[in-house]
Amino acid sequence: MKTHAAATSGGNALRRYQDLIVGNRSWWGLIYFEWCMLLQLAPGALGLMLRRLFWPRLFGSCGSGTVFASGVVLRQPGRIHLGRRVVVSENCVLDARHEGRERVLVLGDDVNLSNDVMISCKNGAVEIGPRSGVGANTIIHSAEGNPVKVAADVVIGPQCYLVGGGNYNLDRLDLPIGQQGIKPDGGVSIGEGAWLGAGVKVLGGVSMGAGSVAGAGAVVTGDVPALGICLGVPAKVVGHRA
Repeated sequence: MKTHAAATSGGNALRRYQDLIVGNRSWWGLIYFEWCMLLQLAPGALGLMLRRLFWPRLFGSCGSGTVFASGVVLRQPGRIHLGRRVVVSENCVLDARHEGRERVLVLGDDVNLSNDVMISCKNGAVEIGPRSGVGANTIIHSAEGNPVKVAADVVIGPQCYLVGGGNYNLDRLDLPIGQQGIKPDGGVSIGEGAWLGAGVKVLGGVSMGAGSVAGAGAVVTGDVPALGICLGVPAKVVGHRA
């Protein structure tokens, strides 16, 4: 609802675009952003080279050796901070929309995003630690102050879904659910060295301990201890690695 209002009301269309997508109202910022978006679909080695040359200046910070494949979508890139040697594969979405915070989406050194990964921050925050990998078609979403924190050396399989702030308030019957705001849940925390198999869902309020495992297709609704192994819908801890 907030996104719709921001995109359709208040000021002229260009100003709304600058506020929602670019993240600032600087004319130079707009021109540079548009130039970089022209490079978004540049093919092959030439495209990789041009994006590697021009794109780092878009971000709040960007370490050396970071690579951007074609088709990457950026929203408010000035709030995104990338470490060294980050790989952002084809058609990823990095959405750092926030009404005030400057450090919104943080990817540590050597993070790898496979193709079609979406990381969405709508007044939330996402942090992924060094050497972690995110599988294809995974969605990581943080809304309204419910952060998602992924520690170092985490393996996230394809088609996973991690969400902080994924539920609406339900108390009022005189308002549609979508107008009642997001229910605080504390967000999601994934401990160092954890492994999420393909298709795992981790819901808000969940903490998975260091070295823990969620088997393919699990829906994790409660905390998992360090080295714990959980399976099922809803997931239950069925064993420990040691």
